[in-house]
Amino acid sequence: MSELTTMPLSKALNAGLRAALAGDDHVLLMGEDIGPLGGVFRITEGLQAEFGPRRVIDTPLAESGIIGTAIGLAMAGFRPVCEIQFDGFVYPGFDQITSQLAKITNRHEGALRMPVVIRIPYGGHIGAIEHHQESPEAYFAHTPGLRVVSPSTPNDAYWMIQDAIRSDDPVVFFEPKSRYWPKGEVDLAQRALPLHASRIVRRGTDVTLVGHGAMVATLLQAASLAEGEGVSAEVIDLRSLSPVDYAPILESVRRTGRMVYAQEAPGFASLGSEIAATVAEQAFYALEAPVLRVSGFDVPFPPAKLEGLYLPDADRVLEAVDRALAY
Repeated sequence: MSELTTMPLSKALNAGLRAALAGDDHVLLMGEDIGPLGGVFRITEGLQAEFGPRRVIDTPLAESGIIGTAIGLAMAGFRPVCEIQFDGFVYPGFDQITSQLAKITNRHEGALRMPVVIRIPYGGHIGAIEHHQESPEAYFAHTPGLRVVSPSTPNDAYWMIQDAIRSDDPVVFFEPKSRYWPKGEVDLAQRALPLHASRIVRRGTDVTLVGHGAMVATLLQAASLAEGEGVSAEVIDLRSLSPVDYAPILESVRRTGRMVYAQEAPGFASLGSEIAATVAEQAFYALEAPVLRVSGFDVPFPPAKLEGLYLPDADRVLEAVDRALAY
């Protein structure tokens, strides 16, 4: 039975966190300024007042300390959810995440689980300064032992954060900060998909467009523009970056014969590189053109006034579609 409402992605995350806190006393939230302030983006607004400072914990400005403390809490039976204020601030905690959190369960042959969620607002489109608009997802998707996901809609945000918290494995939860404010429909009673499933969001017959996070909205815009030129584009939201659900992607490519992957992150050694290679391996005889990639450039994220030149937009996606159709 559906229970539909409309809210922005930020509020959907807040509602999902509230449901997780209410449903399990072992769930804790940790992060810088997440208490009375509610976090930089107000994702945790009102939660400390509702659940108290022992469950919604303002931490010092020390990402390695946040992650290290979360690991100890997980060992003690808790389910900590860590907020990293901005994407570029995760690196001080990188060693804790990749050297310890990702490996502890394997080190103990499965006997010690690590139910830790690390929430990371990421990506551009907000005109911010250095270290505030990065897309570091490939570092974590490359690391065995971590699950990596990214919602693109409020409904996915509401359900995926709860599923991530219920996971007995560590989950890196990338939140596209530029999508925090647009509203969308949320079904509070029934989830649509499991955590690690990709999703076809628009049907098409001529080319498959694949992306994640904020890029899904760009792909949908490109698909609408392509339709005006007589091109039918199918759009797939990856949702899970590790593991990747390839079945819908491969099924789509076998029908369309062409694929374009788009991402905000730099293109070299990226998620798009891996997915393009896998599709080329597993759907080679169905392809009418090479798998093409549209990405950020292989340079540090530029100053805010230049982000429009760096970030892929619908025009760059359509240019790749034209190249794919020209083969």
